[in-house]
Amino acid sequence: MNQHSTLTDRPLTAVDGLPVVVVGAGPVGSILALELARHGVRSILVERRLEPSSHPKMDFVNSRSMEFLHRLGLADRLWGDGVPTDQDFRFIWTASFGDDLIADWSSASVDDLRREMARVNDGTLPRVPYLRVIGSRLEQITRRACLDSPLIDLRLGTTFEALDQDGSGVTVTITDETGRSASVRGSYLVGCDGSGSRVRDALGIHNDEIGPVSQNCNVYFRSNDPRLLKYGRFFLSVVGSGVTLVTRDGGDTWTGVFPRFDGAPFTDDPLPVLWRMIGLDFVVDEVLSVANWENRLAIATTYREGRAFIAGDSAHQFFPSGGHGANTGIGDAIDLGWKLAATLSGWADPDLLLSYEIERRPVAQFNREMCFSLMEVWRRFIFLNKDGATSSQIAGYLHQQKFHANNLGIHLGYRYRQSPAICPDTDPEPAWHSDRLVASSWSGSRAPSMRKADGTEIYDLLGPEFTLLDFSRDGAGESLAHAASSLGVPLCWITLDEPLLATTYERALVLIRPDHHVAWRGDEPPADAVRTLAGLVGR
Repeated sequence: MNQHSTLTDRPLTAVDGLPVVVVGAGPVGSILALELARHGVRSILVERRLEPSSHPKMDFVNSRSMEFLHRLGLADRLWGDGVPTDQDFRFIWTASFGDDLIADWSSASVDDLRREMARVNDGTLPRVPYLRVIGSRLEQITRRACLDSPLIDLRLGTTFEALDQDGSGVTVTITDETGRSASVRGSYLVGCDGSGSRVRDALGIHNDEIGPVSQNCNVYFRSNDPRLLKYGRFFLSVVGSGVTLVTRDGGDTWTGVFPRFDGAPFTDDPLPVLWRMIGLDFVVDEVLSVANWENRLAIATTYREGRAFIAGDSAHQFFPSGGHGANTGIGDAIDLGWKLAATLSGWADPDLLLSYEIERRPVAQFNREMCFSLMEVWRRFIFLNKDGATSSQIAGYLHQQKFHANNLGIHLGYRYRQSPAICPDTDPEPAWHSDRLVASSWSGSRAPSMRKADGTEIYDLLGPEFTLLDFSRDGAGESLAHAASSLGVPLCWITLDEPLLATTYERALVLIRPDHHVAWRGDEPPADAVRTLAGLVGR
C-alpha cells in the first residue's frame, strides 16, 4: 500500500479544508470518492476496517453499475475475477435438491449478451454486460483505485465518532486503532458506512421500514462434490425447505443461506442444518466463514441533513435478492458525486444538491418493492411446497414471476421525472417494461447506448461533464454551447451525421448529464438557452 494506507503508520493530525469527507470505503464510498476525483475534486475517505470483508456479500454487478465502472476505468479489472462469462444466469427451484426441477429461470450469459450487443444497435441494450463477482473482490479493486489516486486520502483503520456542522462545512471527529483522535474539516460529508450507519444516527435520520425483519445464517464453503452440479451450473438454487444455495465463483465456492425462524443467532455447526434442509449430505472441503445477518427493508426518511448526506446501505437496506442493494448504492454514489463536484467547482449552485434525494430516493423505493416482491415469491414457494400444492401449480406460479430474473428494465430503465435537474419533457412518458429497455431520449431517461456507423460507442464519446449531441446538421446546438461557455458550465458539443442514432435519439439536440441521463432535448435550441442551462445546474 502507498502513503494513503493507514493512520497507524503516521501521526493522526487534524485535516482542514478538504472539499468532501466520505465515511466508509466499501464499493459505494470508494466509487463516490473516485467519481469526485474524476471531476478533479479531492476527498478524504475514512474506513474502520484495514481489509475488505472476507465473507462474500453482493455477487451481482448489474449492467448499469458496470457502465459506471467502465467510465471510471475499473470494469476491465473485474472481468477475470468473476464467474466465467459463458455460464447462464439461472435461478432453479426444487422441492428438495436432487428432485426434478420445478422451475428454471434461465437468462442470457454474459457471452450471450455480448453477442446480442454486437448484433443489435437500437439502444435497447447496455453499454457493458452485467458481471457476477464476489463483492469483496469489487471492494478490493475500488479501494486499490482509491489508494492510487492522488486526489483521495484513504485512511484505513479509522473510525467515525461524531460530527458538527455549520453553514460553511462539517467537522468530523475520527479515531484510529489506538484510540487517538483528530478532527477533519470538509465542505461536505457523505456517510457510506452501511446499514448500521453511525453517520445516519449522528444526523438523527430515521428509517422507514416495511415488511418483516428476519434472521439468517450464511455458510461460505468450498466443495467439489459433483452432486451439487446435478442441474449443471446455476446462480442460485431455492429449495422448498427454505434454504438457498448460491454458487460464488462458478467453481467450487458456495454459500448456503438458511433462515433462523427463532430469531436467535446460530452458533452451532451449520453443516448438519444445510444437509438436512437441502436434502443432500454433500462433501464440504472447507468452511471458509459463517455469518449471521438480518433481513431488513428500510429507506431513510431523508438523504440529507444540512451539509451531510447518506448513500448506499446507509440510506436504504434491502434483502440480498434481485441485485438491488449495492447496485442502488453505486447509482447513489455517481449521482451525488458529480453534483458535489459541480457545486464545489463553482459551475453549479448548491441548490443542485437538492435533486440528489429527489432522484435517488424514488429509485430506492421502487427497488425495495421489487425486492419485497421477490422475497414473497421465495416465501410462497416454501409454503406452497409445505402445504401440498402440486408441482404443476407451483411451476405455473413461478413462471409468472420470472421477470425477477429478466430485469434489464428494472436496473436500467428508471427515469428521473420530478427532478429540478431535468427539464420536463412535453411528450407522454414512454412505456416501461421490467424485462427490457425502451430506447428513448425522453428527459430523465438514461441515454440510449449505441454505436456510430464506424463502430465507435456513443458512451465512450461523452464528456466528463455535460455533453450535447447535435444531429441537426446545421450547427443548431451552437447557442447552447455559447450559453454553457457564458455560465462556465463545462460542455462537450458533439455534431453527428448518423441517421440511425438520430432516429433513436428522437430529437436534433439532446443534452446529456455526467451520469448519462438526458437533461433536455429539442429540435430547436431553447428560447432562452442561458436560463435553461442555468436551471439545470441549480441556479
